[in-house]
Formats: sequence, structure tokens, C-alpha cells
Amino acid sequence: MTAAAPRTKPAPGSGVHSGIRLGLRANLAQFTLLVTVNALVGGMLGQERTVLPLLADRTFHLSAYTAALTYIVAFGATKAVTNFFAGALSDRYGRKPVLVAGWLLALPVPLLLIWAPTWGWVVFANVLLGVNQGLTWSTTVIMKIDLVGPARRGLAMGFNEAAGYLAVAATAMGTGAIAAHWGLRPQPFLLGIAYAALGLGLSVFAVRETRDHARAEAALHPSPANPDHHGALTTAQVARTTSLTDRALSSASWAGMVNNLNDALAWGIFPLLFAAHGLSVARIGLLAALYPAVWGLGQILSGWWSDRIGRKHLITAGMLLQAVAIGLVAAGTTFPVWALAQVLLGAGTALVYPTLLAVIGDIAHPAWRARAVGVYRLWRDGGFAVGALLAGALADAYGVTTAVWAVAGLTAAAGAVVAVRMYETHPRRPGSP
Repeated sequence: MTAAAPRTKPAPGSGVHSGIRLGLRANLAQFTLLVTVNALVGGMLGQERTVLPLLADRTFHLSAYTAALTYIVAFGATKAVTNFFAGALSDRYGRKPVLVAGWLLALPVPLLLIWAPTWGWVVFANVLLGVNQGLTWSTTVIMKIDLVGPARRGLAMGFNEAAGYLAVAATAMGTGAIAAHWGLRPQPFLLGIAYAALGLGLSVFAVRETRDHARAEAALHPSPANPDHHGALTTAQVARTTSLTDRALSSASWAGMVNNLNDALAWGIFPLLFAAHGLSVARIGLLAALYPAVWGLGQILSGWWSDRIGRKHLITAGMLLQAVAIGLVAAGTTFPVWALAQVLLGAGTALVYPTLLAVIGDIAHPAWRARAVGVYRLWRDGGFAVGALLAGALADAYGVTTAVWAVAGLTAAAGAVVAVRMYETHPRRPGSP
């Protein structure tokens, strides 16, 4: 951690208070609180990772993979769209109101999963979960970027994503153990009730607004070398720049979508594949936890590392490592092989996940950075829906193993796109504009 940046001077008429300071050390208390809040956000997702695929198979008897994965489609599509609006709303109304709204929508989710008499209830619960994740996770990302300023963006994103996915891992393992002992419902989802209540309480009573930190940074922001990156872009221009015209931003959006396509495969297909080979619920829970655990821990290192060596090469290596890991899942038939594959998949994802967010923070002007994060996360989390539909359709038509191999090939192609098309974005590394 580095010393805080000097106090910033507000631009005339900006409304920024002169006492605002950027930097990790200067804002350590709020930063730590937001890390905690994001861990609770991850826990809401983790409550489903082990239990829901088994619930679809054993309680609701959904034999088709496409039907069984409808909850991931609902979650991914809803979260993707919500991400886009979360960025725009946080610019207009502030970060904290968006965060609180996300937690309010989380409260019914575990109750719906506990009481669901039909699969439609589970799908609706995941619509609410998608909105919750889109509003809360997007906002904690934006708030941390606001607080730390430009110097430690990769490290900040590493801490943010590590907290979220370590909580996913811990909760997936915990709910697997609970389900193995007490059954698939209701006990595993009691954790979700506790997470939602605590997350809402912290967001209402302890989290402080950070929008003025972004305004303070914008007042000091140098004129961008690229005229398309000036501070007065409309939302439509931000969407076009992030999705299509900027080579680094659009490559990051594509890589992010494929990354979460992989996560949909790991979430929805892998537990069913492991169960088909006779693994117990407890062992499936361990495998479901191993991947996000390595992912979560590794992000602290990879975020810091990207601040030292740059972003592009870590993203390329991470996507290619994910492809190898997914291929190993397809080729494997035993617990040790799958455990190794989960470790490699977590390591590859750790290289990619916070680094992609750091790319967005490197390029986007503070005036439209929240909207750029929203657009990127729209594409990235759209990968959940694309992955569930693609993997489900391929598994139904050609078998699970073919579906897994196809996703491995798509992931390798995404790594190649980053290697060829993305330019280095870290401002102090060779190749950055």
C-alpha cells in the first residue's frame, strides 16, 4: 500500500469538497468495509453453486440440461442488463442508493429457494439474484475505483474480486457440507438469509458515498491522448467505445464474456458431470469450492502483479490456462484429475478477472468510468446466459463431454484475440497509448 495522494483541488463549480483524498491508505477504512460488503455479495451467489444443480436433478427431476440451466440463463441475462443500468444510475443518483437497492432485492431470494414448489420459483429467485448481483457487485467495484485513484487500480480490483469469490468458495463448500448432512433444503439457504440481512445493514448504516472522489479525480485528470476518450461522452458513445471501437476495451469485453461463459459451465454442468461419475455431494461441493477459492486467493496477487508488469500478457495467459483446465475436465474421469483442473481453472481466472476491470479503469475517463464498467459488465455477465444456453444445447445434442471441449476451444480463441488485438493499457508500461 502506498501513501495517499495529495489533497485534490476541485475544479470551479464542480461541487467537490477540498477535503477529499484519493488513495488506498487515505481511504482504508471505507475500502475494507466495501471488501466486506462484496464478500457478502459473493456469499449470496455461493449459496447456489453446489445445491441448485442437484436440486434441479433430484428434487425437480429436470432431465434436459437446457431446462436444468434455465436458472443460470435468468441470472446471467438479468445481471448483465442490471450492470449497465447500475453504472448509469450510480453516476446520476450516487453509488450508495444503488448499493442499498441491490440488497433490498436480495432479501426474498433465499426464502424463494427454500419454499419453491416448482422450478419457476427458482428461476424467479435467480432473476432477483441477478438484479442484486448487478447492482451490488458493480457498485462496490465502482466505489473502490473511486477511492483508490489511478495508482493502485489493479490491487484494488484484486482485493474486491478476491473477497467476492473466496466467499463464493466458502459458501459453496459450506452449503455442500450442510446439504450432505441435512438435505438440499432448507438448511443450506439459511446462510443466504444471514448474508442479505448483514449486507443491507452495513450498506445502510456504514458505507459512505464515493461519487465525489470520482469528481475530484476528474478535476485533475489530464486530457486523454485519444480524442474519443474525453470526459463528455454520452452513454451511447460510452457503450460504442467499450463494446466496439476501442481495441482494448472491446477485447476486454469479449474476454470477460468468455470468462463468465466458463463460469456458467463450471456452475451448471460440472456438478452434473461429477455426479454422473458417482461422486458424493460432499466431494462435488469440495470441487465446486476449489475453483473459486483458487480464483479468489490468486486475484490479490494478480491484481498487484498487473500494476507492475501490465495487463495484456496476464489476460492472454489466463485465458489460455483456462482453456487447458477445461480440456482437462473433459478428459478426466477421477476426483484427483478434476481437482487439478479446478485449481488450474481458478488460477487462470485469477489472472484475468481483476486485470480486465483494471483495463477499464485505465482507459475510461472518471466522468464516464462508472458507465464503462457497467457496459463491460453487461458483456461479461452476459456470458452466464450465453454459456448456459450453449453448454446446455451442446450437452443435450452431443453429450456433456463435447460441450466441455467446445467451451475449451472458445476460451483458447478468446486468448488469441486478446494477444492480437488488445494494446497495453497500464500507463507506465511499454505499449500503452
